[in-house]
Amino acid sequence: MTASKARFRWTRLAGVGVFLSAVGVLAGCASASTSTSTPAPATSAPISPLDTSLSAVGGGAWAVVPMGGSAAQQDLFWELFTRPAAGSQWVLVTPPGIADNGGLVAAAPAAGQRLDVAVRPSQGLRFSPFASTGDGGKTWGTGLVDAAVAADPDAFAAGGGKMLALLADGAVDQAAAPGTSWTRLAAPGAIAASGAARSCQMTRLTGVALTASGSPLAAASCARPGAVGIFAWSGLAWEAVGPALTGRLASQPVQVLRLTAADTGNIALLQAGTGSAASLVAAWSADGTHWTVSPAFQAGSGQVRASGTGAGGAVWLLFADGRAAVTGPGTAWRALPAPPRGTAVLAGGPGGTFDALAVSGGRLTVFRLGKDGAWAQTQVLTVPVQYGSSG
Repeated sequence: MTASKARFRWTRLAGVGVFLSAVGVLAGCASASTSTSTPAPATSAPISPLDTSLSAVGGGAWAVVPMGGSAAQQDLFWELFTRPAAGSQWVLVTPPGIADNGGLVAAAPAAGQRLDVAVRPSQGLRFSPFASTGDGGKTWGTGLVDAAVAADPDAFAAGGGKMLALLADGAVDQAAAPGTSWTRLAAPGAIAASGAARSCQMTRLTGVALTASGSPLAAASCARPGAVGIFAWSGLAWEAVGPALTGRLASQPVQVLRLTAADTGNIALLQAGTGSAASLVAAWSADGTHWTVSPAFQAGSGQVRASGTGAGGAVWLLFADGRAAVTGPGTAWRALPAPPRGTAVLAGGPGGTFDALAVSGGRLTVFRLGKDGAWAQTQVLTVPVQYGSSG
């Protein structure tokens, strides 16, 4: 089954049964949600877009890309692609049978072959299915978060034998493994009420992550100048563990745009200030508490359009004005040649190169950055998007 087929069919675990049609899913999900949970309150817009890429073990990569047509007409579908470590071509591996108009949130443990993908609810659904693979997307197991996962690219995390989910109402749930029961780690408002969050004047949660040892982390935006909203759960309380900023960065409010796991440990992307005065900083930590911070990159008039990570702790940025930049541990930011028109996501390529994944409707065109500084087309994939199938 391809990712474009039977988008309204999935298996709901824990004895709820199998929904076999669009009508069955919509009716069944609404009924289950009414009896098991209350609707999540509305939240502010995502602080960072869901378009992203992340590295896979051995030099491979994953990419989450929106394709199709208008989101307003429910013709926008989110697709998952992978470039295996042993190859140079991208492959469509979107988990089959999942209605993904609301977006995909992917999480890769810092070690191993696994990828977990949570599905944002859409069209009246109130829970988030998720799928897990350990073989590069060839086969998928299924599970369920019986609530709406937040619309942030780091709202789902896996690693150290655990999973975390940041929910749309601000709660954080945890589970031991796919198929096991979710339990509440932090109730709505609990992190905001902690001493660490009050000290930084937290405005909203932006993501969750796990350290290499499995300790939970939460990311947030803070209003107090210079305060970096990264909190670790000690087992008794949420404690501030974010990096210390200096100079002009310490005089501006800081948003944690990204917090994720990587082969080097944890990576954070911070934005100090807003508008044309905003500065972007990457930070790396092997244990989630001690950080190495990059030099600041001046965003100028460009808003971050997408961001992601690559092998060796690489961090890339794609701006709405067409610029792109990349950094890594111990290196300064460097500008990349302007990616081709329609680029939705960048991804680290073989031999330290970069791929640009450009979208036009249901067509994905891959460009690779050569040593000559030019982008060269390497691949075209056609995804059979079924326009109108979500109506």
